[in-house]
Amino acid sequence: MPKSAAINHVGNRQEGDDAAPALDLGHLSRQTLGDQALETELLKLFDSQNAQFAARLRAPRQPGDMRARADLAHTLKGSARAVGAFALGEAAQAYEEALRRGDVRSAALCERLVAEIERAHREIGALLDNAER
Repeated sequence: MPKSAAINHVGNRQEGDDAAPALDLGHLSRQTLGDQALETELLKLFDSQNAQFAARLRAPRQPGDMRARADLAHTLKGSARAVGAFALGEAAQAYEEALRRGDVRSAALCERLVAEIERAHREIGALLDNAER
């Protein structure tokens, strides 16, 4: 069985990055009871799921798809919070709520959500790359 890569929990900030990390690795570690192999697997699954969700969010809006988009945002909100991607979870919640209210700002909130997905993707990639070294 291949050796599992360990994720560095000591500051997952990128050099020169003043923004808060996209992922709270302490939260993830608590959720997995410190099982780093499980953390790695969850991050890979989360990243893969996010790529699929981002593609669906980027697709042109169709009449009557607000409920499906709100349900997608709801799913994303839960998975983001489970792994400690709290900013992504907040963006998903804002988008979901705007869609359910019929808020005209939902397009801008969708852009914010996609940006948070991309930020989490970059951070997960860097974490996994560093863990494999």
